[in-house]
Amino acid sequence: MIPFAELMSPQLLLLSVVVGIGAGIVKGMVGFAMPMIMISSLSLFLPPELALAALIAPTLVTNGMQALRQGGRAALSTVKRFRVYLIVGGLMLVLSAQLVRVLSAEALFLLIGAPVSAFAILQLSGWKPKIPEKTGGIEAAIGGFSGFVGGMSGVWGPPTVAYLTAIDTPKGDSIRAQGVIYGLGALALSGAHLQSGVLNDTTLPFSLFMILPAMAGMWLGGLAHDRIDQKAFRHVTLIVLLVAGLNLVRRAIF
Repeated sequence: MIPFAELMSPQLLLLSVVVGIGAGIVKGMVGFAMPMIMISSLSLFLPPELALAALIAPTLVTNGMQALRQGGRAALSTVKRFRVYLIVGGLMLVLSAQLVRVLSAEALFLLIGAPVSAFAILQLSGWKPKIPEKTGGIEAAIGGFSGFVGGMSGVWGPPTVAYLTAIDTPKGDSIRAQGVIYGLGALALSGAHLQSGVLNDTTLPFSLFMILPAMAGMWLGGLAHDRIDQKAFRHVTLIVLLVAGLNLVRRAIF
């Protein structure tokens, strides 16, 4: 019997696998959105803490692959460039992760759904803010907000993508930067939630198991990467994220 069988029925496990594959496909194609899709979708039928635990290991592994795609030297240069973002974000992530066990499910739904919805709306509206690349204060503020939300929800992509877009980061650099930022964030998140208790003897095997569907999906997404209209697919992805995020806000309020 699987070590986490008591957490859910076989039907819910199958649904979790489908979500993991779908999230992996999107990440393989556009480089981000795996945590958003997983937490938004899994929270529809699993407890928030279990949904959060499920995404931690897949996020760590897939972002490590993404960060190192162009080699270790390129990854290290990205760490140096975004060191302020990473340091402030990492500190806030570790601190906010301890709040998961004391906040209500409704509060977690709101903290997850609101930033996801806001990000999707901004991107769908076509608004792309422009800020100077060397503004350390803004980088620290966005990194801190990203880490605060990420520690509780496992989702720190929206402010990261918005920031990289705002400073006109080239496409290739943006993909690598996302891998580095998300990967180091996932490493910090793993440690933080080993402390918080979200990752424990029961939930950790489930999180490790979810690496398999996520990796399968990422492989499929990579195959499709050069064969479809990325702009159209990203547009559809943002719509799906908006619907999922608004549904979480609805659950939090009503």
